[in-house]
Amino acid sequence: MQAHYWHDTEPEQLPALAQALLHSGLPGLLDAVPAYESLYIEFDKRALTLDTLTGWLAAWTPGNNEAAGRLVEIPACYDGEDLAAAAEFSGLSPAEVAARHSEQTYRVRALGFVAGFPFMETTPPELQLPRRAAPRARVPAHSLAVAGAQTGIYPVEAPGGWNLLGRTLQAAYDPRREPAFLVQPGDRVRFVPQAPGAPPLAPIQPLDLLPTAPQFPLLRVERPGALSLVMNRGRFQTGRFGLVRSGPLDPQAAALATELLGNPADAPLLELHLRGPELTVLQECWLAVTGLGLTALLDGQPQPPYSAFRAQAGQRLHFRPNGQGRVSYLAVAGGFEAAGFMGSASTDLKGGLGRPLQAGQLLGSAQPRHLRRARQFLPWWVRQSAGQTAPLELRLIPVAAGEPPEPALLGFSYRVRDLDRMAARLDGPTVPGGEIVSEGSPVGTVQLPPGGVPIILLNDKGTLGGYRRGGRIHPDDLPQLVQSLPGREVRFIAGDTF
Repeated sequence: MQAHYWHDTEPEQLPALAQALLHSGLPGLLDAVPAYESLYIEFDKRALTLDTLTGWLAAWTPGNNEAAGRLVEIPACYDGEDLAAAAEFSGLSPAEVAARHSEQTYRVRALGFVAGFPFMETTPPELQLPRRAAPRARVPAHSLAVAGAQTGIYPVEAPGGWNLLGRTLQAAYDPRREPAFLVQPGDRVRFVPQAPGAPPLAPIQPLDLLPTAPQFPLLRVERPGALSLVMNRGRFQTGRFGLVRSGPLDPQAAALATELLGNPADAPLLELHLRGPELTVLQECWLAVTGLGLTALLDGQPQPPYSAFRAQAGQRLHFRPNGQGRVSYLAVAGGFEAAGFMGSASTDLKGGLGRPLQAGQLLGSAQPRHLRRARQFLPWWVRQSAGQTAPLELRLIPVAAGEPPEPALLGFSYRVRDLDRMAARLDGPTVPGGEIVSEGSPVGTVQLPPGGVPIILLNDKGTLGGYRRGGRIHPDDLPQLVQSLPGREVRFIAGDTF
């Protein structure tokens, strides 16, 4: 996967450019995410050359109405926790704050942070409160908030440091609704004040991706494990809505599970974290388990790593942590039956797409499949211990156009403090960090917050980020990173310029 940043278009035209690019039919185009000053583009360089892409971008011209967007009116109650602080900051009364904020027309510059969160400008100058010094651990869903020149809506409960002026009475995002997203980049928004005391909107309910009654039930969940999620390759061409890429943390291990069973490349499977589920086999089926985190046991008998095996009705499958890694994959012949959302069955917990496995749940295949012969892989990386130092090739990113990249991270060693589907957080030497204008970044980006300790972004990262970047980890090195347990040493080695 190749990434490119395009800056040679007027900022207000970037949403229209992104939409036109995604509808262009260019082969190999994976995503286009507009931000304040740039368009972030991902593409498969085997199908689309950079020259072809930049040639198309340079030739694009906006239509007469492409930059205008829709006008969307959103009812809102101005009764937020920070309304009094906004009044004190501005020298206005709370009622005047509400009137001043609601008489403005806002432009949606981007969606990001979480699914459907609109970054809108421009908040009236007298209401441009700075971000809170201490972010809240939980901001309620549907909160209407400001930070500097920006106004935004928290579609789901999330941590955040914006100032809460009130709440909307229409959901900015709901995956059960058509359309799921109330506004899109380029739209204009007006807030319509409502009488105080209007009942709050309920939080959005997750959209189930696994059916309650699969066509061919194969497994019953007795215990769900620590975190067991349905995944396929990921959700592409949806970053402009703030949806995360999702997909397997270790795509190499997931692809091997799929290949062992001869399944289609995008067949849904389960990603198992740290401690796997306990499952009862309901009818004969073929299963495959890959990844470094867990050993599969069928009726207590360990199965070979990276193998496919036959399971009989009534047998019990469970998993034992083996201390070699953190993520494993369970595939079934034919693929697990799962529904899609915007082209993918991958779970996005922040976006309300899918849930972890639940006790009593039935898992099945959309079609019966029988494997004639099981195959076993033992790739070279399986023989590596996850406790060894992980060398991570760092592709450097120029600080600005025409400036050389800063190899600040090279030569240092770090240790993994913790890791989840959003990021790997490291302990070790600090390097210069800080903030930038928010824009998209690929999976594997090394962010440098003001504290200077690097964070490596993973599949469930936000679609937009506002911290300095120290480079990007080569995709081939990400599997050994995501399999790292706490305390593992990692070091950055020089790669090509990004």
